[in-house]
Amino acid sequence: MNDLPGQTPPAATTDGGHADDSTTTVAQLRRRVEQFVDQRDWRQFHSPKNLAMSLAIEAAELMEHFQWLTIQQSRGVTGDSARMERIGDELADVFCYLLAMTSQLDLDLTEATVRKLAKNELKYPADEYRGRFGPDDPGTPERPAQPERA
Repeated sequence: MNDLPGQTPPAATTDGGHADDSTTTVAQLRRRVEQFVDQRDWRQFHSPKNLAMSLAIEAAELMEHFQWLTIQQSRGVTGDSARMERIGDELADVFCYLLAMTSQLDLDLTEATVRKLAKNELKYPADEYRGRFGPDDPGTPERPAQPERA
């Protein structure tokens, strides 16, 4: 889902309006990705396996922007607009493949996300995990064993 080098199209909807997180729904973005794929006859290549692999590859390309940086340096990238555009491009590639995969699997991403957050709220109660990264954090108190979850 790469653009041509040196060409940065504006963030616009197909009808010429402006697109941003506050005005564009997941469904609209999903349709936009579907249109992009269909216009190029790429559905034939979009098996769940290929899309999962592509998503992982794009995520690795995103990681390259932070490889070898300290935590502080990684937080400081926001001050470099050219770098932020490249990072945004990689995040968009990850998101486009994620949306393509939800289309291919006929999966509602919002429903899956809300369901997963509910599971995580039970698994990681805020009063117990506030300020801790997880069960392996040395400051995390012992909890009774919970059944395995997928």
